[in-house]
Amino acid sequence: MTFSDGKVTVQDGLRERALDVLRKLVGRDDAAFHPGQFEAIEALVAHRRRTLVVQRTGWGKSAVYFVASLLLRSQGAGPTLIVSPLLALMRDQVEAAARAGVRAVAINSANRLEWDEVHAALAADAADVVLISPERLTNPSFRAEHLPELLARTGLLVVDEAHCISDWGHDFRPDYRRIAALIGELPASVPVLATTATANARVVADVEEQLGAGVLTLRGPLGRDSLRLGVLRLPDSRSRLAWLLQHLGDLPGSGIIYTLTVSAAEDTARLLADAGYRVLAYTGKTDTAEREEAERLLKGNEVKALVATSALGMGFDKPDLGFVVHLGAPSSPVAYYQQVGRAGRGAAHADVLLLPGAEDRDIWRYFATASMPDSAKARSVLDALAGGPLSTVALESLVELRRTQLDLLLKVLAVDGAVERVGGGWQATGAPWAYDDERYRRIAAARDAEQEAMVEYEETRGCRMEFVTAQLDDDTAAPCGRCDNCAGPWFPRDVDPGLLERAGEQLRHAGVPIEPRAQWPSGMDKLGIPVKGRIAAGELLAEGRALARLTDLGYGGALRELFAASAPDGDVPPGLRPAVVQLLAGWARGDSAAGPWSGAGRPAGVVAMPSATRPRLVDSLARGIASAGQLPYLGALSRTPAARAGQAGGNSAFRLAGVWPAFDVDAGLAAALASLGGAPVLLVDDLVDSRWSLTVAGRLLRLAGAGPVLPLALAQAG
Repeated sequence: MTFSDGKVTVQDGLRERALDVLRKLVGRDDAAFHPGQFEAIEALVAHRRRTLVVQRTGWGKSAVYFVASLLLRSQGAGPTLIVSPLLALMRDQVEAAARAGVRAVAINSANRLEWDEVHAALAADAADVVLISPERLTNPSFRAEHLPELLARTGLLVVDEAHCISDWGHDFRPDYRRIAALIGELPASVPVLATTATANARVVADVEEQLGAGVLTLRGPLGRDSLRLGVLRLPDSRSRLAWLLQHLGDLPGSGIIYTLTVSAAEDTARLLADAGYRVLAYTGKTDTAEREEAERLLKGNEVKALVATSALGMGFDKPDLGFVVHLGAPSSPVAYYQQVGRAGRGAAHADVLLLPGAEDRDIWRYFATASMPDSAKARSVLDALAGGPLSTVALESLVELRRTQLDLLLKVLAVDGAVERVGGGWQATGAPWAYDDERYRRIAAARDAEQEAMVEYEETRGCRMEFVTAQLDDDTAAPCGRCDNCAGPWFPRDVDPGLLERAGEQLRHAGVPIEPRAQWPSGMDKLGIPVKGRIAAGELLAEGRALARLTDLGYGGALRELFAASAPDGDVPPGLRPAVVQLLAGWARGDSAAGPWSGAGRPAGVVAMPSATRPRLVDSLARGIASAGQLPYLGALSRTPAARAGQAGGNSAFRLAGVWPAFDVDAGLAAALASLGGAPVLLVDDLVDSRWSLTVAGRLLRLAGAGPVLPLALAQAG
């Protein structure tokens, strides 16, 4: 245990009282503090310190703030305010508090109907702990109506998963930056506790700065004696899925299989379920109620595994989780340590296996986005807000940013004091603001270094636990004696050829839906486009198909290579042609509830999109489909002089404005469409992202006399 400012004096009788509270909380008369736990409690209760605790998962950080909360409450202090980043984590904390006899309530976006009960409990002084999400700190009504009361009564502030405060943390969140301002509003007599299991020296220094002067840092060893780490390199995605099919049942208890993408989680869960395993997918797209049910089933050992993205990450509490498997590596050892920390928290042994993929680097690059957009984008937002408050929807029609990018930028600008959220939208504060270009270059460089460190972890011949904890600047890092490099591989390497073929069939499955756009973006009149509201029925696209997503385990690799910026334009690669035929056959048979050809009827012709970047690829695809389906090739839409190349950036309004004047139906195509008498047509493109190009082109074809327009593309982004 290390201390940032030396030893402190034990208040008379405090250890005995704290130990008594701990034993009542855990229901054991022989319970004792882990090294460092009482020191943290003493710093908070006796000395009202600002304290940072960096301890491994399972060490008992929640015990520190629950014991400290009850001791402070016994001295007449108000309830503890805990800022907690994830709903799953918050649910676990409320349940853990209830088991421990601590009266806990939560305020977050998922329990709005319970807020009145929460405020009633606070008014009656019937709550010992209040949990809030960091996003609540940006909500103007919460800040105006509820936060002042909470701060006035807070007896202890806890910042859980405090690495989120830091630019250097693996899960930086702008909302967390507001906590520094929150701390500044607290009286000096109110102690503050920040906790994390994943903080290297840079993160620790940054968090200390956020907490203010006089921080006591308590840092313990981060090595996990219960975890047995390993890395198994297999040649391809097919082999990794086959290994899971063969050996998942041999892994101890129940656990988590992490994937890098939503599509990989869904595809893997489907394959394992079809093979008889009780598994469920858990991603950012999973409904809240379904997430809660999946968590319950895993905790009750009613499923073998959840196949999850990072949506199931920080704080998920299942002490007996038996294993964590990664299909593809996270982009840093720190993020990896955070996820494997879900296992073995309350068990003597747990297995952790990484199955890295050749596509990992491509996926890291694909998802890599700067912590905030560039200076020009930020300035455009400030300029737009200079005229007065705007809703996010209205602002989106004035700046060329996607909603997710805009939301992130607004949060960053709000933390920097340049904008503020008000009822119904955002407004500029008038405070000076400058883009810190050097800061963001440093962050980008740090992210690149973390990716290289993850590759080093995969390739190291030394102790894996020592490597990971050293990445967290743990000066106690030492060989564990249990990992595959210390003690030899503990996992089988064989893959059954039959299962290899079954996995290959799953990966060769062709076809993901292209959902039609149903609504025009708001504010199009401001961009000179005369549309609003729902898209008219006679102008709508039908549901389409793409061969695969760029992030898919199966065809994703070949498609990412095909659409790489440096890849030349050319015909559809021979390896993808049978897959396109398979896609058409499945669609014709009725591969969804909508039935054959999405219920639109068999196409009577093929039309190509006029590609500015890959004309040969699109022409090859369209003519090949026409030949395979014995359909007439009707030609391509025309590109107009108003067309702009490269519509990849911007939000929906700007993307639509960019492509609205880009296409035309010439006389030859119009005549060909007329000859079909209103029959359906296939509209062929290479890569689908926002779907606005297809929507505009499909509308033109419908207005020119085509029947239902069914989009078909090689790839779908995301």
